[in-house]
Amino acid sequence: MKSNDAFPVAVIGAGPVGLAAAARLLEAGMVPIVLERGVSVGTALAEWGHVRVFSPWKYNIDDAARRLLESNGWAAPSPDYLPTGREIVDDYLLPLSRVPAIGQAIKLGATVTAIARRGLDKVSSRERFDAPFAIRYQDKDGEHEIIARAVIDASGTWTQPNPMGVNGIPVLGESAGGRVSYGIPDVFGKRRSDFVGKRTLVVGSGHSAINVALALLELQQADPFTEIHWALRNHGVARLLGGGLNDQLPERGALGLAAKKAMDEGKLRMLTSFSASGIARRDDKVVVTAAADGEGIELELDQVVVATGFRPDFSFLRELRLSVDPAVEAPPALAPLIDPNRHSCGTVPPHGVDELSHPEKDFYIVGSKSYGRAPTFLMRTGYEQVRSVVAELAGDHAAARRVELVLPETGVCVATPPISASSGCCEGPAPARVDACCAADAEAKSEGKAGCGCGQTKVEIERA
Repeated sequence: MKSNDAFPVAVIGAGPVGLAAAARLLEAGMVPIVLERGVSVGTALAEWGHVRVFSPWKYNIDDAARRLLESNGWAAPSPDYLPTGREIVDDYLLPLSRVPAIGQAIKLGATVTAIARRGLDKVSSRERFDAPFAIRYQDKDGEHEIIARAVIDASGTWTQPNPMGVNGIPVLGESAGGRVSYGIPDVFGKRRSDFVGKRTLVVGSGHSAINVALALLELQQADPFTEIHWALRNHGVARLLGGGLNDQLPERGALGLAAKKAMDEGKLRMLTSFSASGIARRDDKVVVTAAADGEGIELELDQVVVATGFRPDFSFLRELRLSVDPAVEAPPALAPLIDPNRHSCGTVPPHGVDELSHPEKDFYIVGSKSYGRAPTFLMRTGYEQVRSVVAELAGDHAAARRVELVLPETGVCVATPPISASSGCCEGPAPARVDACCAADAEAKSEGKAGCGCGQTKVEIERA
C-alpha cells in the first residue's frame, strides 16, 4: 500500500455527480469524504427545483449509485419520466444520502476555501506527488482541515453566473443589486408577485432563458399586462431554437418550438444583437441602456433576468497546478470537444481521465465545472467522467480509458456559416466515399482522432 492510500478521497460537492463519485469510490473499495457547502445534498438543484429537466430518469441515475440504492431497498422512478430538479433531489439524491455508507461520508455546510499539497506551495516541486492533499473548509463551528489522497472537484458552477455584459464583466450598475436575477428564478411560483403584470427583460439564448421566457408567457395568460422583452446577444434566433423535432430529447426540442411559436404570435418582444451598457434605478423601476437591432434603446423595467450561463470558480484552487484552456476554461484536452466557437453539435465525443487530467496528479475537475464556460453539459456525461476517474485512482488504467458514452442527439447545428441538416453538421458535408458524418469529422479522423463526435450516439472505444 502506498503511504497516501490510507487517506480518503475528497469529493467537493454533493450534487448528482459528486454523489456518483462517492458511490463509485465505495464500490472500488476506497473511502470518500464529501464536502457540501449547502445544508442538504443537491443544494444547487433545489434552487431550480421548479424546472422540469429535458432528460428522463434513465439518463439521470448513475449506475453505481443505482446498485447501492437498490441494495438498500430503493425502487427507481419510471425511466422515461421527466423529473423536476426538486424531484431529482427528493427521489434520488436524498435517498442516496441516507444509505449509511454514503451518509457517513458527507459533511454538510462545509465550504471549501483552499486546497494544497500538504507542506508544499504551488511552486514547490520536490516530492510533490508523494504528498497528500490538505483541504481547508469552513462550517458553523469554524475552520477545519482534512488530508486526502486525491481530490475530485464536482462543485459545479451554479454559484458563478455570467453577468449581463457582452464582454464578460457586469455592465455599469449591474453589481449594485436590486431587481436583477440570475439563472432560472421561479417566476411562476415563489416569485410570482415579482413578475405577474410586470415588465421583464430576459437576457440569454440557452435553455435557461427559454425556460424563464415560457414561464413568463404562462403568467401573461393569467395577466395580459405581463410584458416580456427577450434579448439575445447574438444576431439571430436559430441557435436559441435548438433542434426542435430533430432533438432526441423531446422536452429539450419542445422548448425551442414553444419559443418559436410565442415569437410568431408576437407575445414577446425580441431584441437581437443586444449589448447592454448600463443599469440604473428610476423611482421604482430599473432602466437598462443598451444597443439592439442596430440602434440605441432604453428599457424601463420592473425586473431583469440574466440567463447567460455560468463559469467555474478556481479561487480555492490557487495552490494547485491546473491546466485550463484560455478561452473555455476547461482542461486543454477537453476544451476542443466542447468549445462553442468550434463545436457546433450538442453530442459530446467520449472523454474520461485523459481529457480531465491536470498537471496536479490525482486532482480532477468533473461535472459541469469541467466544461468551464461551455454550456452543453448533461448529468450522464458527469457519471461517465467519475467512472473513468475512479477507475484510474483504483489502478485499473484500462477501465479508465475504456469509455462508454450514451447520449441522445440534439439535432442542433450552429456552425458558421449556417448549413442545412442535409449538408452535414460541423463545417459542412464529408467528402464523398469517406466514412465520416461531416467535414470536421473527416478531418479529425484523417489525423488519427476519434472524430468530431456529432454523429456519435453510442461510443465504445479503448485508447492505449
